Amino acid sequence: MPDDLLFAGVHGQAEAVASGAVSAADLTDAVLARIAEVDPRLNAFTVVLSEEARAEAAARDASLAAGERPGPLHGVPVAIKEENVVAGTVTTFGGRANHRVAEADGLVAQRLREAGAIVVGKTNMPEFGQFPFTESVRFGNTLNPWDLGRTPGGSSGGTAAAVASGMVAAGIGGDGGGSIRIPSACCGLFGLKATRGRVSSAPAADLWCALGVVGPLTRTVLDSALVYDAIRGNGPGDRYTVADPEIPFAESARLSAATSQRTLRIAWSTKSPSKGQRPDREHVRAVEETATLLEGLGHKVFEVDPRYPEATVAFLPQMFRGVREEADEMDEPKLLELRTRQALVAGRWATPKVRDWAINEGERIRAKVDERVFAQADVLLTPTITKRPNPVPVLGRAPQPLALLKSMPMVAYTAIWNVTGHPAAAVPSGFGPDGLPTSVQLVARHGDEATLFALSAQLESVRPWADRRPPL
Repeated sequence: MPDDLLFAGVHGQAEAVASGAVSAADLTDAVLARIAEVDPRLNAFTVVLSEEARAEAAARDASLAAGERPGPLHGVPVAIKEENVVAGTVTTFGGRANHRVAEADGLVAQRLREAGAIVVGKTNMPEFGQFPFTESVRFGNTLNPWDLGRTPGGSSGGTAAAVASGMVAAGIGGDGGGSIRIPSACCGLFGLKATRGRVSSAPAADLWCALGVVGPLTRTVLDSALVYDAIRGNGPGDRYTVADPEIPFAESARLSAATSQRTLRIAWSTKSPSKGQRPDREHVRAVEETATLLEGLGHKVFEVDPRYPEATVAFLPQMFRGVREEADEMDEPKLLELRTRQALVAGRWATPKVRDWAINEGERIRAKVDERVFAQADVLLTPTITKRPNPVPVLGRAPQPLALLKSMPMVAYTAIWNVTGHPAAAVPSGFGPDGLPTSVQLVARHGDEATLFALSAQLESVRPWADRRPPL
């Protein structure tokens, strides 16, 4: 199996299987071989479902041979973050405290399989996704494919490392404060956090109260759109919902040529929403160069002071309460990591009443952002993260308060959009002198992922990034 097919992405692999150029079984065997070769150096996977994946691949080939119409992800092997429910596996949330094997898929895994995807394994995360670094007492530290001494970010760092290294074409992550966008920025991937309610959280009613969303990490914009089209939509019991897009996201992503992209008002700023956090000069440069590029493509681009409202007062209660609610579902709470137990003590004040206040406060913050930014702009351009990816380990034995402090530079530009629910995407912008990827963040109005897909695809068409591969 040529490496080119392993790095062909969702679209390329699905086309290859559907056309008969390769069977789902052969592609799955190649992916499993790639995982066996590469993952010992990265520690991206927590469990590899080899036999289950081979059985799924055989079923995909049989359906194609029988003349059934292939789904949009037919035969494409994918990975799923540990916090998502996958039949036959334990939903560990990155820790040791849960032992129950799931009898059925969560709705996202179910929809992936219905679209033809093959689940090859689950990926590493910090316990309950509390930190933007993928360090787990149970599963160990995940490393960045571009530099094995650096973090891939988090909390979806296992997924990011698996996709960036060509072990899978796409992986499912979750984003409660930047956990799709941060590892995408660290690993050179496209990662979009959808509008709150775009993707079902079933069987849970929500993720981290109102903060968390589920979504893919991919090498290209179109790949992300294809996966979102497969998994989006609400399910029974979802606390948050949003209307379906007018056209499929994949169609928006294909609007990449400058002649077909409408002129947008794009505001840009390198000012951090979190006080006291300053971006690395490489990230400032990435924003400025992207602003110049967008202006050259015909968009109206202008610098702004977003006058960000203070979002921490809404974020922390939802985060602490979200961890509490997930920890309460574990089989053996005494096996929770020390930092998690410290978080449960430190967050005792985050009662359901405080959580509800914080959610309402988030809506007020959203209204202020809409008035100050999106009344005059269609898209906001910012850095994705402040610092270059840290050397591993980042947290080590740091207690919970110090671990939160170490996390602040990574979430400075991302967490506010979890509070407000706006869609936001990490878009690759090149590489720094250190050989690590750079990234910019694009944010759009509530419910307007379509604009982010189209604009990101336009950037990708004039500044392609997916052909470069980590030196593994």
